Amino acid sequence: MTQDRESIEDGPAHETARDHVGSFARGLAVMEILAAHPAGLTLSEMAALAGLTRAGARRFLLTLTTSGYAVQDGRKFLLSPKLISVARTWLSGSSLWAFAEPHMRAVSQKLNESCSAAILADEDVVYVARVAGRRIVSVGLHVGTRLPAYCTSMGRVLLSDLSPAELDAFLARATIRANTPKTVTDRTGIAALIRKAALDGYAAVDEELEIGLRSIAVPIRDRSGRIVAAVNVSTQSARFSVSGMEREILPHLQEAAAAIEDYFVVQ
Repeated sequence: MTQDRESIEDGPAHETARDHVGSFARGLAVMEILAAHPAGLTLSEMAALAGLTRAGARRFLLTLTTSGYAVQDGRKFLLSPKLISVARTWLSGSSLWAFAEPHMRAVSQKLNESCSAAILADEDVVYVARVAGRRIVSVGLHVGTRLPAYCTSMGRVLLSDLSPAELDAFLARATIRANTPKTVTDRTGIAALIRKAALDGYAAVDEELEIGLRSIAVPIRDRSGRIVAAVNVSTQSARFSVSGMEREILPHLQEAAAAIEDYFVVQ
């Protein structure tokens, strides 16, 4: 009996519990909450959102500030650019995006448009690679940029890999608003567009994020067939209609995505 109890206590579950640093995990949660509120939060607001006492929230926020990951502006605390530099360092060392960059650059040069890649992070897409085109697009985009998934081409492609239950849960919790008069805000309508992206193998978005901006995206799949990222081309509406994107841009994106997926074959 004693031996059985010792073997249980020394098992993987016990090791996980023993090695878990609760204060560090709570600090990371505070950082994630700050990331979701780029305008900053007061001490009281953070305490309420993180489920902490004011004293506890103060310790975490001051630790982040002292280490350079947050700044204090009056009564509000905000994340600093240091976190972006950490993310960029990680991304620059990611072999997948080092492998993908030449293919994305080829698309950008052929079309004279920007080509970007993103992954899904809760309600948003996060840009993990970008090759800027020469033409000006008014939305300022760079690695680390977060955009709402529900109204972007890469977001709809990434969401198309969710199960019906997962998609329902996403739409139930997502913050949805009209960025432009053309933004689809009806959750049933958004779900239908995401299902269409799954069937078509791509998604095109027409001025739903910003007037004058159109984009089209395709998935990047790993060896198991799961969508791990999306790659898109964004362009000005004066340059391409939606049908024009499908006719002239989509084949180049599909070719690039297929080449990027070769990364998983050789690993």
